[in-house]
Amino acid sequence: MDSTYFKRFRMEVDGSAPRLAAALPPGYRFVPWNEAVLDIHARTKFRSFRDEIDALVFPCLGNLEGCRRLMREIRNKSGFLPNATWLVAHGSTPESLQWCGTIQGVSERGGLGMIQNIGIVPGHRGLKLGTCLIERALAGFRMHRIDRVSLEVTADNSRAVRLYQRLGFRRTRTVYKVVDEAATGVVA
Repeated sequence: MDSTYFKRFRMEVDGSAPRLAAALPPGYRFVPWNEAVLDIHARTKFRSFRDEIDALVFPCLGNLEGCRRLMREIRNKSGFLPNATWLVAHGSTPESLQWCGTIQGVSERGGLGMIQNIGIVPGHRGLKLGTCLIERALAGFRMHRIDRVSLEVTADNSRAVRLYQRLGFRRTRTVYKVVDEAATGVVA
């Protein structure tokens, strides 16, 4: 069986540095974590990643049930941080409501904060929603006195890499994620 190797960057930021809170565009709002929004996080994650390279790297992101399972696993981690876990919504009525972005944060051993996933639904990209979600999550990490925050990103996702660099994240390590060809559908 053949495998595909995806290059990924581990990136880290000093979250203790003073930061300017990015303002959401008009009509958008943050929705804090509560148990009732777990499935909304999963659906927003699915809509954000299903057609992206990360759905090849992590096949669970390419299907709704996989995203639901992933969200339950993140929620059940001992270091899950509700204050670093957010949604972005657009619209003010039930008929106009759209879930546009999601981010989850956990505390790892050694006092490191880890952003698990950040996803913006196509159609809402390019509005700085990712910047706003990251800044909101970093504020949540600071509430728990977590100064170092890390994430991983697929190297080919240049738009995300540029965003993280612009926000002060620096590459600390390069790793390779091995995915069986059968899982990706990619023929080497």
